[in-house]
Amino acid sequence: MKNNYFKLICLFALSSFVLSCSNDDEQQAQKLTIDNIELGLGNNAIGVIGQDFHFNAEITASDKIKNVEIKIDQINTETYSKAWSHQIIWEHYAGAKNTVVHKHFDIPADAAEGKYSFLIVVTDQNGTKLEDRRTINIYAPENLPLDLKFEFGIDAVDSDFNPIRVMYAQRNIYASEFYKSEEPINENEFLAPIVNIAAIKGDGRMYCLIINKKHNHRPETIASIDFSKAVVADFWEHKNMTKSQFGTNMFNFATNPITILSPSIKIGATSDKNFPSPNPVLNLKKWESGQYYVGLIYHNTTYNMTLFHYGEITVKMN
Repeated sequence: MKNNYFKLICLFALSSFVLSCSNDDEQQAQKLTIDNIELGLGNNAIGVIGQDFHFNAEITASDKIKNVEIKIDQINTETYSKAWSHQIIWEHYAGAKNTVVHKHFDIPADAAEGKYSFLIVVTDQNGTKLEDRRTINIYAPENLPLDLKFEFGIDAVDSDFNPIRVMYAQRNIYASEFYKSEEPINENEFLAPIVNIAAIKGDGRMYCLIINKKHNHRPETIASIDFSKAVVADFWEHKNMTKSQFGTNMFNFATNPITILSPSIKIGATSDKNFPSPNPVLNLKKWESGQYYVGLIYHNTTYNMTLFHYGEITVKMN
């Protein structure tokens, strides 16, 4: 009888321990988390007054998300030209268990330059809050080490780089202009991505990409390019530029005299223009009729600054 009683006590203790561990594991699994935070274009923690700012965070709720908030506040130990702060609350994530918050917003025109606290606040529907504080630097465009502005065009050309028609144009160096053709670019025509950047210095490189829209892949940094889905239409780089100057993928600055380039890729080509080794165009990125993103990603490694832009075109295969 005593043996049976002792066994019952041991069994109860063991089950209580297992249940306790299970509850601990469940609570741990339901912990509110903020991961993979990115601040600024190329995750460089730089904001530019009046220009686009990139924010990304992966959130897992302990219950369900109520809202996501960011606060940009001045730091007591810093000096500013005036008092300024900024707050955004996103409520359309309400009810989600987990989500990726990927936002682009302009740094307001009335912002003051300086170093700022960037606070991320996630509130759960059960009242739980989690905060993550980072630091960013806000500049006026004229005080940036590089104020990257660009012109981007997508042309249909022949094999000798003679123009056939303009497919897309976005100009914001000297004026804000936009054009998009509704005509498709056809198999065996050549797509020419033309990129001008003002101004560049130091070391940098750029990829021009063609990506089928069905993949829902629009990378914003070179590191995030999925080359199994992206056809490289052009690769361009510069090194050791000692002073700020106009840059373009129409010229190779490394040669003396400068070499004129004709960046293009044939629609239907079996290999892309990746450097130093072209990639075959097959599987997920095989050519087919439909809508495509065509874009550029430029990253200046000297100043850790990134520029990206995408247009859309129609491809027609025979």
